[in-house]
Amino acid sequence: MDNKTEQKYIQTLQKASVRIKDLMKQVESLKKKEPIAVIGMACRFPGGADTPEKFWEILEKGVDTVTEVPPDRWDAEKYYDPDPEVPGKIYTAMGGFLDSPIDRFDASFFNISPKEASRMDPQQRLLLEVSWEAVENSGLNAASLKGSNTGVFIGISGDDYSDSRKLPQLYDKINAYSITGTTFSTAAGRISYVYGFEGPCMAVDTACSSSLVCLHLACRSLQLGESDAAMVCGVMLNISPGTHICFSKLQAISPDGKCKSFDASADGYVRGEGCGVIMLKRLSDALKDGNSVLAVIKGSAVNQDGKSNGLTAPNGIAQQKVIREALKDAGISPADIGFIEAHGTG
Repeated sequence: MDNKTEQKYIQTLQKASVRIKDLMKQVESLKKKEPIAVIGMACRFPGGADTPEKFWEILEKGVDTVTEVPPDRWDAEKYYDPDPEVPGKIYTAMGGFLDSPIDRFDASFFNISPKEASRMDPQQRLLLEVSWEAVENSGLNAASLKGSNTGVFIGISGDDYSDSRKLPQLYDKINAYSITGTTFSTAAGRISYVYGFEGPCMAVDTACSSSLVCLHLACRSLQLGESDAAMVCGVMLNISPGTHICFSKLQAISPDGKCKSFDASADGYVRGEGCGVIMLKRLSDALKDGNSVLAVIKGSAVNQDGKSNGLTAPNGIAQQKVIREALKDAGISPADIGFIEAHGTG
């Protein structure tokens, strides 16, 4: 082979190498935009909605699941006063509460001792139960997920149980399980531990948006290749009156237990509780593996109000911006949207 021919081959190989690198970049870019499939879900919500099917039926029929505070939570009459200025009182006795008892838990099923279970926040117990149902709903085998690159993303902000267990008069009851039973980080870590997941694991507290921010983070983790599957959870239980008192003093709660979003008569929101868990995969992987695809997430976005009218006041401009960013991320226009579900700030 003469020098001229050799140089020609070298140039051809160099061009091919550049082209391959460009194509690889395109593939990586496409992966980062790949839609995410919802392959399983489970829930526990007020009104006896302990399956997605029952929850859908409640939505279809427009059932009002708001009730008076159950007696196993706190004495509603003791803490009620219609005057929001009265110290230590709540001006409503209404809320959305689970029908099923929250003090029951099959600890042995998850290989947890009765002593450890007795110090676990009911939110942690609920997360374990509903996460198991979500795995079953997805058709996946829990045992086969051990050692998998599955991420866990939990939205959690309620600390009623933790606060009630750290009072000075209860200090002598604190044991080795008191800290692991109440911290948010352990709520997430316990799930990864029980199932043997080895992907990213985190608890997120952004107040009302915690679980949706988790969904956003999980989608990004899947698209970046950090996770091959993801479990996204949201949990909240109203166990003691303390937080209700706080929101009463903020006058953020609706006195009559009715949400009136986008209405001139809106006067606050209604505090509710429950747990929701969904299983995610990249759409291409879900189709390849023969998973049931319940829904497809095409885009998401997250931002913050920044300097607005007040720390707790919503910022309409920021909300518009995040919607536009989500549409851009999904590659669609507002005209493509056929249904909108909104969170109306109380």
